[in-house]
Amino acid sequence: MLETLTVQDSVELAVVERSGFVESRHAGAAIVLSSDGDIVARHGNTDALILPRSSLKPLQAVACITAGAVLEGEQLAISTASHIGTDRHASVVRDILTEGGLTEDDLACPASWPSDSAARDELVREHGEPARVRMNCSGKHAAMLRACVATGWPTDGYLDPSHPLQVHIRDVVERLTGEKVAHTAIDGCGAPVHAMTLTALARGIHRIGTASDRSPFALHRVAGSLVRAVRESPWTIEGPGRPDTIAIEKLGVFTKHGAEGVMVMVAPNGTTVALKMLDGATRASTIVAATLLERAGGLSSAEVATLTDALPLTISGGGSIVGAIRPGAGI
Repeated sequence: MLETLTVQDSVELAVVERSGFVESRHAGAAIVLSSDGDIVARHGNTDALILPRSSLKPLQAVACITAGAVLEGEQLAISTASHIGTDRHASVVRDILTEGGLTEDDLACPASWPSDSAARDELVREHGEPARVRMNCSGKHAAMLRACVATGWPTDGYLDPSHPLQVHIRDVVERLTGEKVAHTAIDGCGAPVHAMTLTALARGIHRIGTASDRSPFALHRVAGSLVRAVRESPWTIEGPGRPDTIAIEKLGVFTKHGAEGVMVMVAPNGTTVALKMLDGATRASTIVAATLLERAGGLSSAEVATLTDALPLTISGGGSIVGAIRPGAGI
């Protein structure tokens, strides 16, 4: 039986306060690593298994590059994104495909409307339709296809867990996390997603987030280049006004949220946090991660205050602000 995160394993990570009344509580688990990779804080059971969902994308992107996909700049950054499907996002993904002799039809992710309301409204006005390139994981899928083209692996069936690409990704994930994959599920985009402990996820993200693009080791160079690309083009990772993009712009962190309340964040000095909200909520994950980094010395209180002001954390009532989403007593 797989040991997954339970209510009993969890602590209060965040609360929603309305007019001085705690209306909701978000429980879960979190782990913080120092800049050297040592565990400095645990909240809840961080050795229970979770599905990292899109927080796994940095590891998958590194694997695609080490398999031969040649991507730089915005193309490299969007390979680890959960983007909102704007025209600019779609254009970068199309360029990745075109430069590899591929088309949108080669993508195996589902067709989707943009999650960006302005882009979606414009498509509707133009009588457009949902498209695979607009799906939030299309950058990851385009990178996977480019890896297949570069290595000579078949592009058909590239999402099958037994496909050579997915076998390679699994190997890289295990190398970066230091943990054998305990279970493989299918993510919302159709790609394999590997169960792991929060401890393992934090270690993998820490290794990526602290890597140098001038390292003598190829895996570290790739990881360092990925982090630099994301920090230089934060709009790619999610989109203007969205939490991941805001955090990167305001704090210079390397961060990636995942569905069902998963979040990883690496401070500029290498301090790293990984967390999972047990109820799957994402609304508090960014500020909780930043707060944990602050308490470990990775961010200043002024930086976290700046982020708090920029994130959508207020609670309204009758058109006025009557409360806020804030970190909970468990951290």
